[in-house]
Amino acid sequence: MQRIGIIGVGEIGRAIATGLHHEAADPPEVALSPRGAAAAAELADRFPGVRVCADNQEVVDRSDLVIIAVRGDQYREALAGLAIPAAKTVVNVMAGVPTEALRDLLGTDAPLIRAIPLPSIAERRSVTAVWPAHPAVDAFFAGLGGALPVPDEHAYNVLSAVTGTLTTHLSYLSALTDWITSRGIDPAPADHYIRGVYQGLARTLSDESHTLPELAANHETPRGNNERIRTTWFTPANARALHEALDGLLADLR
Repeated sequence: MQRIGIIGVGEIGRAIATGLHHEAADPPEVALSPRGAAAAAELADRFPGVRVCADNQEVVDRSDLVIIAVRGDQYREALAGLAIPAAKTVVNVMAGVPTEALRDLLGTDAPLIRAIPLPSIAERRSVTAVWPAHPAVDAFFAGLGGALPVPDEHAYNVLSAVTGTLTTHLSYLSALTDWITSRGIDPAPADHYIRGVYQGLARTLSDESHTLPELAANHETPRGNNERIRTTWFTPANARALHEALDGLLADLR
């Protein structure tokens, strides 16, 4: 079984470590960097086989697959001087840090693979985009919800850009809750209702026999409430504005 190292124990690093132990009969050894000391210590207390290392080099030395999950604006400082043998496999989950820049810094011949795990990996529910395809990395993420190897860096960047909409989606739900409370309903039941409505809606996404437009149509009736809000608020102009915002983000990721 591969030994896993995680450098950077922020939200995604914690989620990966948690997912490796979620309903796992035989989890791998996991070596954590001392960055995010409180989170690393909490994970080591919760899960057997998880240890907090003295430094990032020890993480590399104790691992077969090394996941780099530090913030993109901190990676040069965090990884400076790190020696990674060619026999290791490195997974870069940092947003906006291309392979060339990482290889120039590390000076390693080890395979460098980019991946986009999402917070739901903590429950083994993240479909993780991977580029380029790599047998060990694909298998690793397949066990944590699914791996989606993509053909080139452009496709990878497109999927990376669209993950920038997650907090927008949550803010949309928050705006709905705000509207409910502004009309006289207490915040707690308003929040509970919106969560319930959209948790139920999310379950329909598991039925991949229907396209997303088909699912939308299935939730509408002609001249009904859903059609009215969609056609009066989510207009073609608003859809274009969304696409333009994503195009701007994509340009910055290249």
